[in-house]
Amino acid sequence: MSASYDVIVLGSGPGGYVAAIRCAQLGLKTAIVERENLGGICLNWGCIPTKALLRSAEIFHYMQHAGDYGLVAKGIEADLAAIVKRSRGVAKQLNQGIGHLMKKNKITVHMGEGKLTGANSLTVTGEKGEEALTAKHIIVATGARARDLPFAPADGHKTGGRVWTYRHAMTPAELPAKLLIIGSGAIGIEFASFYNDIGSEVTVVEMLDRVVPVEDADVSTFLEKSLKKQGITIMTGAGVEGIKVGEKSITATIKDKSGKSASHDFTHVIVAIGIVPNTENIGIDGLAELDRGFIQIDPYGRTKTKGLWAIGDCTPGPWLAHKASHEGVTCAEAIAQELGNTDVHPHPLDRNAIPGCTYCHPQIASVGLTEAKAKEAGYDIKVGNFPFIGNGKAIALGEAEGFIKTVFDAKTGELLGAHMIGAEVTELIQGYTVGKVLETTEAELMQTVFPHPTLSEMMHESVLGAYGRALHI
Repeated sequence: MSASYDVIVLGSGPGGYVAAIRCAQLGLKTAIVERENLGGICLNWGCIPTKALLRSAEIFHYMQHAGDYGLVAKGIEADLAAIVKRSRGVAKQLNQGIGHLMKKNKITVHMGEGKLTGANSLTVTGEKGEEALTAKHIIVATGARARDLPFAPADGHKTGGRVWTYRHAMTPAELPAKLLIIGSGAIGIEFASFYNDIGSEVTVVEMLDRVVPVEDADVSTFLEKSLKKQGITIMTGAGVEGIKVGEKSITATIKDKSGKSASHDFTHVIVAIGIVPNTENIGIDGLAELDRGFIQIDPYGRTKTKGLWAIGDCTPGPWLAHKASHEGVTCAEAIAQELGNTDVHPHPLDRNAIPGCTYCHPQIASVGLTEAKAKEAGYDIKVGNFPFIGNGKAIALGEAEGFIKTVFDAKTGELLGAHMIGAEVTELIQGYTVGKVLETTEAELMQTVFPHPTLSEMMHESVLGAYGRALHI
């Protein structure tokens, strides 16, 4: 069987399915190829179901601290199987929603393994046998997977497996008694927060000198203190040299920051040391330039071969779902423009205006340059910092832990970056992100009226603080 389209999207994650929808909206005959589940890793095994897990842990945490709110709750227990079941139910509901969106937008779905046979053709091997498809344009959105430790490949797919990636950690058969997490990026820290809240003894090992190393240094310092206060063991400047897997435990050899190596026993380990792009065996070799497997693209998603595009986690970072979705829209509009649509005006991706969020406890959110990066770039800066303890809503919520930091160009007033840690900051960050896209300065932010009582008032106070005008500290 063969079919021809204007656009074929290879992969249905948050980049792929959004690109397909936008192509369809623009009147292009569109197909999508998916080998596993519509919605990709994010919807089925990443962003969404992990937030369901974290929400359960958050509710459990509040129930355990009911007394802080004048309430009494007794006999509180975490039912791990029920928590996982709820998380999988959320993923299933959204997966079905993607199928509905494909039908609504008249996008043809080909389930199976897709492989490029040229810039404008591919084969799909799946439920219908082998199909040969052609298109004027193809978008590669194959995503990425967790990186394995070379000396301890993941075995979480086995009964009783003890070396996990994020995927295994989301559907545990048992609660780890003593859990080692290797890597303190967003994935590692979110699982540290989840498992600590529901009763595991957690140790985090990070090779660099601070946790969440891509964040502002002040945020890293604050988070480490908070995690230690919650009972999590943090080892920075440390590395795991080897892992021996036993029947009921693992032994990890860890070199600490002083250079001393020692053996430590755990029941399970989660490996969160980065990702590997899914670009092997898809026929991309020779059609696109690759760097460590990542497909090199221009700001619109074009590869070096005309008609072949790429978006999302199989391209350079940041490796975030919302970045992939934005790339998908940009790519679709650029394709429509090449096909003669004069009504679309795609904008190149500004990687400096992509917010990042980590849903640990306390939450982290940021956009733009850190204080250190701004200085490295040669800016003369002004920095504002406002603590949660100075905000009435935060105190009323019982969430007085955290701060909001803003970084401005002292010469022009341009907002260079914003960095937050504390309750609900993943919702607050978009205010600053909009400000960056609108190229706002401190003057507009100071003149903006923020509602009271809200956590968002701290955003205003942080801006005021950068210019010596904070009102509540």
